[in-house]
Amino acid sequence: MKQLQTLGDVTRLANDLQIPNRAFINGAFTAARSGETLTTHNPATGEPITAIAACDERDVNAAVSAARDAFEAGSWRRMAPGERKAVLLRLAALMEQEREPLAALESLDSGKPFSECLAVDVPETIHVLKWHAEAIDKLYDHTAPTGSALALVVREPIGVVGCVLPWNFPLLMLAWKIGPALAAGCSVVVKPAEQTSLTSLRVAELAHEAGVPAGVLNIITGTGKAVGEPIGLHPDIDMVSFTGSTATGRRFLHYAAESNLKKIVLECGGKNPALVFNDADDIAAVAGHVLNGAFWNMGENCSATSRLLVQEEVKEALLAEMAKQIGGWTMGNPLEPNNRLGTMVSPEHFSKVSGYLDIARQEGLRVLHGGGTEHGAYVQPTVIDGVTPESALFREEIFGPVLCVTTFKTEAEAVALANDTPYGLAASVYTGRLNRAVRVSRAIRAGTVTVNCFGEGDATTPFGGYKQSGFGGRDKSAFALDQYTELKTIWIDVPDEDA
Repeated sequence: MKQLQTLGDVTRLANDLQIPNRAFINGAFTAARSGETLTTHNPATGEPITAIAACDERDVNAAVSAARDAFEAGSWRRMAPGERKAVLLRLAALMEQEREPLAALESLDSGKPFSECLAVDVPETIHVLKWHAEAIDKLYDHTAPTGSALALVVREPIGVVGCVLPWNFPLLMLAWKIGPALAAGCSVVVKPAEQTSLTSLRVAELAHEAGVPAGVLNIITGTGKAVGEPIGLHPDIDMVSFTGSTATGRRFLHYAAESNLKKIVLECGGKNPALVFNDADDIAAVAGHVLNGAFWNMGENCSATSRLLVQEEVKEALLAEMAKQIGGWTMGNPLEPNNRLGTMVSPEHFSKVSGYLDIARQEGLRVLHGGGTEHGAYVQPTVIDGVTPESALFREEIFGPVLCVTTFKTEAEAVALANDTPYGLAASVYTGRLNRAVRVSRAIRAGTVTVNCFGEGDATTPFGGYKQSGFGGRDKSAFALDQYTELKTIWIDVPDEDA
């Protein structure tokens, strides 16, 4: 397929997409048992894309039953590791062939820029699936040192897994969950966010084509109340992996307590700081990283560095450099290949984010850039100075392209400000001194700390949070496999021959 370089090229691709809209249960698309549907909209235009199945508890029960039957039958979990690997690699290859349609579908459904989906989301999704596929036959179990016995410590797939996804990275979060779950041999029931279900449905179809057996991967579309809650309460689901808000994460812990004490893994919110010290080497580079951390994916990112903590001596130089670069963050039609910022995902979320701009005005804070909205869907990339720890802008997760600036004097003050939050997902430290980089990174209570850059690591590194940002495990890396498996000890008595 030729490279898509213009808005016309991408628009034609989007108009030609085959849009999946039914639930995927036991290897086939199916309507909701109620016959009800939900309309999913293009957030950039407000126009309907399609009507997806509005599933409920009956559909969840059907999917869990199919997943349980597939797990107990064992065609997937008992497959040789190399065979499971081959299937997942075929899925990755099929997705590679469809990278542009998948990127267009993701952009239409979420308001994310097509260029970003094509350059980052789709290839990283494929990479995560390939990484876990390749890990399948390279992770070994253990034997324990004993006396006259053979002690085997082995991993076994945990069983039926419920995966509840957020709307901000639909494809990538799907891969973070199903990659290790399928690699481990589990059967999976996925609830995508009702705002962004379409690419999950297409991936399920491709997975079936690649050879994932019927019932092993099921996609149930619908609302949190109608689908997410029954997944959390279902007595035949062995584990739930959830990414989303901390408030919803709390509910899954309650659901587990009220049902079968299923294992729960949560990756929740963040209010992440970028700490810039006066010994940072390259202010222009720092400015670029800070803006990227705040505005990438429209700030709809749990690891967005939405708090800029900057040492007094370097503040004006950094803000001046940021002012030079911020014009490169062009906002507009997500299908336009040159735009870096798209829309908020929904009118409800637009209202939430724009409400924080109202708070800034009410508190008399200095808006250095942006501060406005456009067309009821777009929030301008915004930098707000003078934010104090008492402000809601400092304490609450905005989840939009809003960067809040706070000044500090000393290293100790910077660390205290960084940790002054119930969250602990990510942070960035900018300094030219190695000792300070290590010292501050260790002092910050967060699951990921980057030094002189913004990022989340890659498929090889675990991702998750401290405090109210996470619970029970990590996404990505070999560590992710642990949460989708149970450890079993097999103790074999081996008496001496003369006994």
